[in-house]
Amino acid sequence: MNERIRVPEVRLVGPNGEQVGIVSIHDALKLAQEADLDLVEVAATARPPVCKLMDYGKFKYESAMKAREARKNQAHTIIKEIKLRPKIDPHDYETKKGHVVRFLKAGDKVKVTIMFRGREQSRPELGFRLLQRLADDVQELGFVESHAKQDGRNMIMVIGPHKKKAEAKAEKAAAKAQRGGEEPSLPEE
Repeated sequence: MNERIRVPEVRLVGPNGEQVGIVSIHDALKLAQEADLDLVEVAATARPPVCKLMDYGKFKYESAMKAREARKNQAHTIIKEIKLRPKIDPHDYETKKGHVVRFLKAGDKVKVTIMFRGREQSRPELGFRLLQRLADDVQELGFVESHAKQDGRNMIMVIGPHKKKAEAKAEKAAAKAQRGGEEPSLPEE
């Protein structure tokens, strides 16, 4: 039992949320002991303080489970990177663009890097035009978050998705569930 009791009475709330009323602290502790529950202070600033009869261990466990569930459902935005060269072949460009499209559909940001070598560094407009073309090709899926910037030998641009990671996850799960419903079932024997 608590030896240092500062308040003479508390507003007591029962284990199922029912109002018991204002009782002395000693009576509240006695009720908690009889019910084999803990007396937990809920609102210390209220006059008189509000206390509740509850199983505190169970309460802590349930709140930890809720926090874990919330973390599990949380979406983490990931930045994917695609590297290109200014003199890229049309087929290679289409392949890289396909990767960018896939990343944006999944709700990830894409950092597009154009690497210049040797004399290519004197022609940054080639890289700028290539980045602009890529941004125009994927504009229905994403938007330019940070415009093309020259960074030493590289030119960098970041494209962000229009839909959030959580929305993309939900859409993917819905599509998977729909496909699951359409698949033929195995014949029964």
